[in-house]
Amino acid sequence: MPRRLLFVDDEPAIRITLKTILVNHGFEVTTAATVAEGLQKITSEKFDVLISDLNIGNPGDGLTVVSAMRRTQPEAVTMILTGYPAFETALEAIRQQVDDYIVKPANIPTLVSAIESRLLTPPSQRQFPPPKRVAMVLQENIDRITELWLNEIAAKHELAHLPISREKRIEFLHAILGDVIRAAQTYSGEEPSAPGDATTSRIFRRNLEQYTPSLMLAEFCLLRRVIAQVVQENLLAVNLSYVVPDLARVNESLDDQAEAALAEFSATADPAT
Repeated sequence: MPRRLLFVDDEPAIRITLKTILVNHGFEVTTAATVAEGLQKITSEKFDVLISDLNIGNPGDGLTVVSAMRRTQPEAVTMILTGYPAFETALEAIRQQVDDYIVKPANIPTLVSAIESRLLTPPSQRQFPPPKRVAMVLQENIDRITELWLNEIAAKHELAHLPISREKRIEFLHAILGDVIRAAQTYSGEEPSAPGDATTSRIFRRNLEQYTPSLMLAEFCLLRRVIAQVVQENLLAVNLSYVVPDLARVNESLDDQAEAALAEFSATADPAT
């Protein structure tokens, strides 16, 4: 009986070519062009193997498909196709959470051999780490968040040219992240953790002369984007049952801290008020 394989990729030529090749190697292949189509196939049909492109329409979309397959059909072999072999941070997360990954353009003998090898491994031996809450993912990736945020700052001329040292920027970021992580650790039934007054004062009592409200908000917007990217990179490791409320608390914390930053800025700009 042929092994059933679901292949998800948004490029028509790749879907057609790889499907033909895999069929010739004895697989019964179903294709999907979008995340939604892939999810529909996963919930309505049974598969032995999933191969998904890492980026389907949007960067990292393939992780959503893999997560759905892992939850719905945990015995299936899951593999990711990626065109970015140099992205070591993302590849390490993928390596830990899927059975294998293949770098584009796929070497067909290597791909088929990898599938066959994984199919011979009993599902009970293909165990993945337990899913993590967003707070843990952020805590484990502080260095990655720092790197991405500093790169974003450097790319934004107005922020990059403010007279703030790299060390002060990192101190500011880590203080903000501390409150964000504490907020994300507030689970159902618990009172939200409020940022400490001393922390808030220490963060915002800095050289504000050349700041504007829009630049302060820009810093928070960049951080929000970086946090979303890091969560996306680690989506396979995240407990998807809690990702929405966890991210809501993250965003609430960032909003609260942005408001505190603006209040501090206003007080500094107009001491008489």
